[in-house]
Amino acid sequence: MAARRFPAEWENQEGILLCFPQNGNDWPGKYQAIQWAFVEFIKKVSEVEKVFLVVADAALKERVHKMLVSASVKVEHVSYLLQKTNRSWMRDSGPIIVKNGNQREAINFNFNGWAKYPNWRLDRHVPGRVAKHLNISITQALYQGKKVVLEGGALEVNGKGTLITSEECLLHPKIQVRNPGFTKKEYESVFKEFLGITHTIWLGNGIVGDDTHGHIDDLCRFVAADTVVTVIEDDPKDKNHAPLQDNLSRLQNAVLEDGSPLKILTLPMPKKLMFGGVQLPASYANFLILNKTVLVPTFNDEQDRNALNILANCFPDRKVIGINAIDFIWGFGTLHCLSQQIPK
Repeated sequence: MAARRFPAEWENQEGILLCFPQNGNDWPGKYQAIQWAFVEFIKKVSEVEKVFLVVADAALKERVHKMLVSASVKVEHVSYLLQKTNRSWMRDSGPIIVKNGNQREAINFNFNGWAKYPNWRLDRHVPGRVAKHLNISITQALYQGKKVVLEGGALEVNGKGTLITSEECLLHPKIQVRNPGFTKKEYESVFKEFLGITHTIWLGNGIVGDDTHGHIDDLCRFVAADTVVTVIEDDPKDKNHAPLQDNLSRLQNAVLEDGSPLKILTLPMPKKLMFGGVQLPASYANFLILNKTVLVPTFNDEQDRNALNILANCFPDRKVIGINAIDFIWGFGTLHCLSQQIPK
């Protein structure tokens, strides 16, 4: 059997998996706004590649199609999948598409609502529906015969064998119980078998307000096979300062799969963003890499420009575009959380 490999996000993509918001409770008080924000998101993706768009039913498909047409979206680049879901966070409930030799394979990591919410059973059908639509095989992620629970937002890869994740997300005994009793060694065995990972870098804690408790795509992202950007908070009084400095220190002491050191760039954090008395997990690290562009969440913040400039230097061959994420973040995630790339 050929070895599996999880391609880096900047490798050639067939398209992006998205799910049109079906659950207004994820954005209380902002459901109308979020739909049009999502239309703009779809528009930006459809300009450069295909959008695989999950919609609950034929009625929603018709309504969404009219919205897309009214916004001058390239609807010929939108492929609909009819499937009821609990939520729209395709990075976590959707499949991870890997290369298995010359074939693509969907890995189902058995989403369970971040081991936190009771309503996730509709989301469990998403990987199978996507695999069927793409006409590719699907494999349940198992360890010693038991289903493994992981989310794509917890996994960041360089396509060469290195993966970055966080201890808070996968190992914290009191916050998240995705795989009770799992050790680092056991997780790394799963990473190797299903994603082709030979080397794992473990960061510590995530940012304040992260509903998933430590997803890596709010913390640290590969921008090249040997280079990461990681978020830092300059204000020593801010609760994010110490954990993000700890993560930076871990990266500075880490190596890649070949033993070479990481190249590290830092991204700023926007000012604390509050809504309804809740601190939201706003992070510029939640950007999405497409074939010709990079979409970056922005927050009406003075650091928006700095973050865009840093990422523009990382991707000189792609257009770097800011997407206002003020509405998205009320659902505790933005562009990367809502999407999952489909490698070509």
